[in-house]
Amino acid sequence: MKILNFGSLNYDYVYSLEHIVSPGETISSVGLEIFTGGKGLNQSIALAKAGVKVYHGGQVGEDGQLLMERCREFGVECSHVNMVDGKSGHAIIQVDQNGQNSIILYGGSNQKIQKEFIHGVLADFGMGDYILLQNEINNISYIIDKAYEKGMNIILNPSPFNHRIMECDLKKISIFLLNEIEGEQLTCESSPENILVKMIEMFPDAKIVLTLGGKGSLYGDKNHTYSQDIYPVKVVDTTAAGDTFTGFFIASLLKNKGVKEALILAAKASAMAVGKKGAVDSIPYYNEVINVK
Repeated sequence: MKILNFGSLNYDYVYSLEHIVSPGETISSVGLEIFTGGKGLNQSIALAKAGVKVYHGGQVGEDGQLLMERCREFGVECSHVNMVDGKSGHAIIQVDQNGQNSIILYGGSNQKIQKEFIHGVLADFGMGDYILLQNEINNISYIIDKAYEKGMNIILNPSPFNHRIMECDLKKISIFLLNEIEGEQLTCESSPENILVKMIEMFPDAKIVLTLGGKGSLYGDKNHTYSQDIYPVKVVDTTAAGDTFTGFFIASLLKNKGVKEALILAAKASAMAVGKKGAVDSIPYYNEVINVK
């Protein structure tokens, strides 16, 4: 059984501000840091740091060598990462003095993924393997269809949520990992409990993980529901918290841990991530997480 993360690889330009800029406002940044990131890269490294072998599928531009080097540094298998003409994807991230963030994405090479490339990547995976997807690359619907045809277990983090998510056959998804905003957009329900109930009604064969920021997370399937509190820490930067949660939750399931234990490990890991700056560098290792009481 293998896991493929078919996702984005970005550079993150992180600007430190007193507050997130408002429409029509011009403010000065008190700092700039450059990190490697993208939800795809972050989640692959989270999986690797959580102790599972992960294959990454995706594309970088002519400036993307550092992105691939960072993946390899943490043990991510990059033989399915392609280099294309033009710029890699990047994100402009505002982080305020309370650690909250606001993000603008530029797709770059992440939005140039062709169907022939998808066929080539999926050729090395098959029945029972796992594929993790986000919505920072193009042709998501096509990838879902082809992975489903091969009998793969499809995990979807529908972020950022837009019309392309609704173009996908979401009945083919095995596991949803989404936050309450995405859950509301998908179900038209506002309370977390109602979102979870509606998701289970809409997708009775799927596992649903609903993250709630400072309120923890909820899990549901047709047989069980669970809730998980956060582990309180001083918030420094929330940039990779959700990606860390995703990586550790999935890694725990792949290690045959139960859902309850997977939620606990994911909550501990994401708490550790918000206590540090940056994306990749804030993601803890499995041995660090299991020692948290």
